[in-house]
Amino acid sequence: MTDEDQSKRTYGDGGPGHTTTASPTDAEMHDGHDPYAAFRFKAYRFYAAGNLISVMGREMLAVAVGWEIFKRTHSATALGLIGLAQALPIILLAIPAGHVADRFSRRSILMITQLLTSLGSIGLAVISLMQARVEWMFALLFVTGCGRTFNWAARASFLPNLVPSSVFPNAVAWNSNAFQIGSVVGPAIGGFVVAMLGFPVVYCFDAVCAFLFFLFLGWIAMKQEAVRAPTSGGLRDLFSGIRFVWSTEIILATITLDLFAVLLGGATALLPVFASDILHCGAIGLGWLRAAPAVGSVAMGLVIAHLPPMRKAGKTLVFAVAGFGLATIIFGFSKWFWLSLGMLFLTGAFDNVSVVVRHTLIQLLTPNEMRGRVSAVNNVFIGSSNDLGAFESGITAAWFGPVISVVGGGVGTILVVMAAAMFWPSLMRLGAFSSMKQGETV
Repeated sequence: MTDEDQSKRTYGDGGPGHTTTASPTDAEMHDGHDPYAAFRFKAYRFYAAGNLISVMGREMLAVAVGWEIFKRTHSATALGLIGLAQALPIILLAIPAGHVADRFSRRSILMITQLLTSLGSIGLAVISLMQARVEWMFALLFVTGCGRTFNWAARASFLPNLVPSSVFPNAVAWNSNAFQIGSVVGPAIGGFVVAMLGFPVVYCFDAVCAFLFFLFLGWIAMKQEAVRAPTSGGLRDLFSGIRFVWSTEIILATITLDLFAVLLGGATALLPVFASDILHCGAIGLGWLRAAPAVGSVAMGLVIAHLPPMRKAGKTLVFAVAGFGLATIIFGFSKWFWLSLGMLFLTGAFDNVSVVVRHTLIQLLTPNEMRGRVSAVNNVFIGSSNDLGAFESGITAAWFGPVISVVGGGVGTILVVMAAAMFWPSLMRLGAFSSMKQGETV
């Protein structure tokens, strides 16, 4: 019997929509928790490997793009425009992208958009080699951002089809770990490659990574994707994801909390400024600064994966976002490289808690046939807030300086946490994931 056959026997071979009761594994019988449950499934292993490689390439590219544009323009505003170029596609296309993800094969959407990402990175390499105007880089980031918007909607709603619902929180934790491991390796290697070989090599490396994820997706059997209910079409169906989020208080609360925390508390966009003008650590130091939040997130992700499921998810989320804001404030004031590195480590650790809670809630409470549209709403809130936060940080840094921009954002994050806890008291009462039922509104 193969390991996948064993997994099907143990957990059932259906997706989250199946009602098969999972039997406990030996590990679960021993301590009530199997920290590696998601990896019992071949489809998830293919997905996780490809996703890790893809993230590593994208993080290398992010370091190179930010460093090249800052070195060519010496402008914090230009760094903010990188975020704006990637936020606009999310704002404009996220809702249609979710609708598409619920009507067509999510695996096919992922494969097509990975090819678009690969071609876009090759385009950036050509622009860099020719030293063309930076406006062409912004235009290409916008185009690839359009593909990324459809990719996100399909990716978030595709993951629950790879494992049963009983294993899904574990899959979310490991998926977050894979993202963060790529976010550690990518920036660290990216900064080194930029310093040694130049920007075009980094862009070409990302093109290869995106294509490898395309290949891994091709190896996932089509039967792994659950059949979705047909949609009626029209504007009412298109915006049904918004109505679902609005009527589900817990999802609305967690998304809103994350939205403003990321919008106000993100310092990542200004790291080239801190590396160049405040910490004086160069391209290699920038790579490590960019990787530090991911190192913290990996560490926290490993803790979450090995500990039993959260019993007080709401309070854990609230205190984690508050900790994120506090660490951001200390980073803003720091002029010592190692203290800055440590605070960025903590922001990543706290952010991982938020990511795991939010993604688990959204996918567990959302019916499978609506996951694309609901994930799209989540992308509008969270995906755009990352990039709009970068734009906001760049503009405020241009007006008031990078330190005030980052510290003010951290203070704003803590104020948002306090407001959310008062406005949504049910958030503080949120308990274990196992007690939640699909479709419940509070």
